[in-house]
Amino acid sequence: MELNELYQKALNFEFLTVTEGVYLFENAPLTELMFIANELRIKQVPHGKVTWIIDRNVNTTNVCIANCKFCNFYRIPGHRDAYITDIETYKRKIDETIRYGGEQLLLQGGHHPDLGLSYYVQLFKELKSLYPHLKLHTLGPPEVAHITKLEKSTHREVLVALKEAGLDSLPGPGAEILTDRVRRLISKGKCGSQEWLDIMHEAHKLNITTSATMMFGHVETIAERFEHLVKLREVQSRKPENAKGFIAFIPWTFQDVDTLLAKIRGVHNLTTAEEYIRMIAMSRIMLPNVKNIQASWLTVGKKTAQICLNAGANDFGSIMIEENVVSAAGAPHRFTSMGIQEAIREAGFEPQLRNQQYEFRKMPVVMEEQVIDY
Repeated sequence: MELNELYQKALNFEFLTVTEGVYLFENAPLTELMFIANELRIKQVPHGKVTWIIDRNVNTTNVCIANCKFCNFYRIPGHRDAYITDIETYKRKIDETIRYGGEQLLLQGGHHPDLGLSYYVQLFKELKSLYPHLKLHTLGPPEVAHITKLEKSTHREVLVALKEAGLDSLPGPGAEILTDRVRRLISKGKCGSQEWLDIMHEAHKLNITTSATMMFGHVETIAERFEHLVKLREVQSRKPENAKGFIAFIPWTFQDVDTLLAKIRGVHNLTTAEEYIRMIAMSRIMLPNVKNIQASWLTVGKKTAQICLNAGANDFGSIMIEENVVSAAGAPHRFTSMGIQEAIREAGFEPQLRNQQYEFRKMPVVMEEQVIDY
């Protein structure tokens, strides 16, 4: 293979194969890879701004029976620390989010054996009745799969009910690496790779906007990372013409502090800053039909994420007023509204507040600037 030929294919928005992607990742000079990805970003996101969002990640419950080997957050049923979030807690946290200028709740939880479809439908309806303008970016394919099994229903029926109850968009957690070899090793209790993809395709057919993710730097091979990207690209290619499908892709690195993967299997995150930047660039190159690529400052830190803005990324994600799952495995980074904007400007870009649909928002009058340490 010739690097220049692959560069040209990428610049033409052609679909590169897994083999071609691996070759570029392993052989292209970083500066050239960044240049190609940056050129694609300029074409796909011509406004040139770097977007960000104010939202909060609230967990419906920490009870989960999936037993993922990278998660320190979950508790087994009956554990003394187990909880289901009550409505008064939601109200307090939503009110606080609104004071910070946020309008969205990223609502996720575990695979609780007793929380079926009626629970989530009732919760969504109650939250929407209390906060009609609140956007619910909620659950994810593994939770939809879990609810479907509990109800002995179908993905479509569950998604329709959730959408009618108030679900605005579907985030992309639980993708990890979309190959079953990896999933058997790190997240055996979750849905398989094909079910994850099928649920996303069903969501797209219902015109539910989704995002896609990848957690890497653990037991996967480089080729499996690129198989993951190709599978996402194929699902995006099958979305209805009027649907946004995967509106964004967010790759982040495995956080290993005190996880079972680290303690029992000796698996540690050895991803370097350069490797992460390469993956951002290759995400832009391998996913020509996904417009927005987000740099995960939460897992790689400010400086690396800033460099990614010149390597194909056009989004800096959320200030994350609250985030519990990744932080429980060691992610130490935090941003305020002012801090995230300053970081974007330092990288040479204009910050632009957005909503989940990547529509621009005006900066709200924020009553409180600091991020509370939860």
